[in-house]
Amino acid sequence: MAIAAPLDAMAGADAGGGYSRLKDVASITGSRDNQLYGYGLVVGLKGTGDSLRNSPFTEQSMRSMLDNLGIATELGQMRSRNVAAVVVTANLPPFVRPGTRIDVTVSSLGDASSLLGGTLVLTPLKGADAEIYAAAQGQVVTSGFAIEGDAEEVSRGVPTAARIPNGAIVERAVAASFEGDDDLTVQLRNPDFTTAVRLTDSINGFAKRTWSGAVAREVDARTISLSVPRGVSPARFVAAIENIPVSVDQPARVVIDERTGTIVIGADVRISPVAISQGTLAVSVTELPQVVQPEPFSDGVTAVESRSIVDVEQTDGPISILNGVSLSEIAAGLNRLGVKPTDTIAILQAIKSAGALQAELVLQ
Repeated sequence: MAIAAPLDAMAGADAGGGYSRLKDVASITGSRDNQLYGYGLVVGLKGTGDSLRNSPFTEQSMRSMLDNLGIATELGQMRSRNVAAVVVTANLPPFVRPGTRIDVTVSSLGDASSLLGGTLVLTPLKGADAEIYAAAQGQVVTSGFAIEGDAEEVSRGVPTAARIPNGAIVERAVAASFEGDDDLTVQLRNPDFTTAVRLTDSINGFAKRTWSGAVAREVDARTISLSVPRGVSPARFVAAIENIPVSVDQPARVVIDERTGTIVIGADVRISPVAISQGTLAVSVTELPQVVQPEPFSDGVTAVESRSIVDVEQTDGPISILNGVSLSEIAAGLNRLGVKPTDTIAILQAIKSAGALQAELVLQ
């Protein structure tokens, strides 16, 4: 009954739209990932590894590895290009135990052109405290390739970065447990005072019906403090409340990526009545070189004279009225202007400068 109640409420909330579960908008403090990293070698490459002259650390690592295996390498120079130095990274999920396998990412550190077909040699992975928490090894899987000829090169994706699914084994667990914790903390992924208060009220409403008392208290725009009811384990308490629905609020925001021409307009964005005139200026330059011959029996030489034709064409756009009280009306108004994404970006920036865009403008 404790878990079914919020699920039933969620079903009714979805009918109205705009509701999300607590587990989708927030996280419980103590149940977070930890980042791991390590330095290793990828072997078995087909001549696409590091050049030892430009990557001396690769040669040093190779000699150190061979010395640990009882192979003397003091004499002679290494010229192999079948080895690449890499940085191995991974995320250690919460509550994992020794023996659990996790995915790792392998990225080239030297001048290797591809990691395709390589195998990562046993690499210890450390945390921020310099302690070893996992060990990675296995065949790397790349999502790109690079084929190079004498005059042309074809590539797709990034062949110098790869992944090893289940490539690391956890050797040490991170101390993270709910057992014995009477106070928990919920942190919103997108801080907002309205959402924090709504979520607190939703949790307390469910707690009063289930445990006859309030258990949540808002602290700030991101944090909510929870008290575990008596006789309930922290794990069961979290399982009971994580499906509680909440109406998420967000600030009005327009995000613009000028590099790709991407425009994202939030649902709460409003535009005050404003008149817009958008014109296009096109300039074309045509080069028509002309060959000039010298006069007969003269000392002149044949020459080429430059001849440029410059055409300027300006299209005057009509003045349009844009007044958006909803996302669909704003989109319809911009579409009526018939402008391209790059022009739309300029228009939105101009509307913001005019004070008619009632939203935060984020440029990326």
